[in-house]
Amino acid sequence: MNVKDQFDLTGRVVVITGGAGLLGVKHAEAVAEMGGIPVLADVDAARAKAAAAKIAVRYGVPAVGLKVDITKTASVQKFRDQVLRRFGRIDILINNAARNPKVEGNGRKAWSRLENYPLPQWELDLAVGLTGALICSQVLGAEMARAGRGVILNVASDLGVIAPDQRIYRRPGLAEEQQMVKPVSYSVVKHGLVGLTKYLATYWAEKGVRANAISPGGVFNEQDRDFVRRLTSLIPLGRMARPDEYKAAVIFLVSDASSYMTGANLIIDGGRSTW
Repeated sequence: MNVKDQFDLTGRVVVITGGAGLLGVKHAEAVAEMGGIPVLADVDAARAKAAAAKIAVRYGVPAVGLKVDITKTASVQKFRDQVLRRFGRIDILINNAARNPKVEGNGRKAWSRLENYPLPQWELDLAVGLTGALICSQVLGAEMARAGRGVILNVASDLGVIAPDQRIYRRPGLAEEQQMVKPVSYSVVKHGLVGLTKYLATYWAEKGVRANAISPGGVFNEQDRDFVRRLTSLIPLGRMARPDEYKAAVIFLVSDASSYMTGANLIIDGGRSTW
């Protein structure tokens, strides 16, 4: 097989959780461009269907958006059955869904600080970002194992490799207890996804199912100018990522181009984690 053909996804059914989000849509576009069939799975069915419709027209593939609550096994099982009825197969799962609350606030006590962090917030973040990935891997990964082939890609983060530098979130003139920080749940979820990747890679290796992770750095999305300046000062390449800058890496990890790669974490962070 030549190199170009190894990246071909023609006819492969690719489930993308959090499919209506910023990166979820980009993952779906990349899959469609390589001939795959993206299934945008999201709790917001309207946004998922709208995004899928645009992709279907642009790339000429039967992209579809479906509603699913990945924190509930029954919902994921129902979703699986819908996909199988429609396409007859599930080839790839991209565990992309996550909660990423904005680090904002000017109250007397910053809610995101470790001392104040609300337990319900922790539970919700883990339910979506980590438990949801587990449930989808259980239900959809088991279907791949049954078929004897498949790929799972977990979308982690550079903060699944390093700790957040809380200095980049500081605001001048605020007391320490008012300074917002990156929540502890984000780090735990992203580190956990890397661990889940290694577990899945070894668990289903004999069934033909590969599992890898990607750890992207921050994506520029019109964030506060001072925040961007502080963050980019930590990145050797001196900038944040563009929203479409992870597309090729995603295709590499879910296609036959990475056929001898499993249990790995591909870090694409502009070099931030090297400092």
